[in-house]
Amino acid sequence: MFPKKYWFVLLTYFLMFVFTAFAPLLLHFGLGIDGASSIVYANVIGFIGALIIVLLLMREFLAKEKREFPISVGTIIGWTFLGLIMAYASQIIAATIETDLLGIKVGSENTEMIVDFARQSPLFILVPAIVGPILEELVFRKILFGTFYKRWNFLVAVILSSLIFAVLHMDLVHTLIYFAMGVVFAFLYVKTKRIIVPILVHMLMNTIVVVTQLSIDPELLKELQEQASFIFFGG
Repeated sequence: MFPKKYWFVLLTYFLMFVFTAFAPLLLHFGLGIDGASSIVYANVIGFIGALIIVLLLMREFLAKEKREFPISVGTIIGWTFLGLIMAYASQIIAATIETDLLGIKVGSENTEMIVDFARQSPLFILVPAIVGPILEELVFRKILFGTFYKRWNFLVAVILSSLIFAVLHMDLVHTLIYFAMGVVFAFLYVKTKRIIVPILVHMLMNTIVVVTQLSIDPELLKELQEQASFIFFGG
């Protein structure tokens, strides 16, 4: 189903998570680094290392896309801001369904954990704000959605890729919110034919979430989440 290099990308992505799961133990027990710092260092090293490998593996595919589907900087900027609005709108709808119809508690443990690590070490912000979104869009939109879309119609491709995207965020109670974001990112990719657009929207969205939460007092944050939970979700 996938080109050979795509399989290597998926393997790299998988091994990145294996590394970030076990490397903190080696750093903590082997080098005596405290637990939180070990997790931060392992994630920064693992994600950046994986991104470098993935970009090298996909450089031909990305160059071909850029060559076949030229798009102006102004158009990219326009779609990026439109996409950001669409992504937040999808969160509002999904969060409303979760809270009002499904009775799911407001807030995301996944997002809160990311912000906690960012508070302990600003270096960690690189992972959710920049590196993570690039990797996720290349894997879930460029590879998974792109491949599914060539074999099936948009509906099947977007449902499959967005569901995988949502489940692998390991925040299953909020699967609907992550699924909704996946749908928006896939739509942006189809409309622009350039993966750079969903990457930028994803990066901007995550950066806003992390910076917003870092700049607000934790107690005030809880009160705000009760009124506007969708603001505090990253992808």
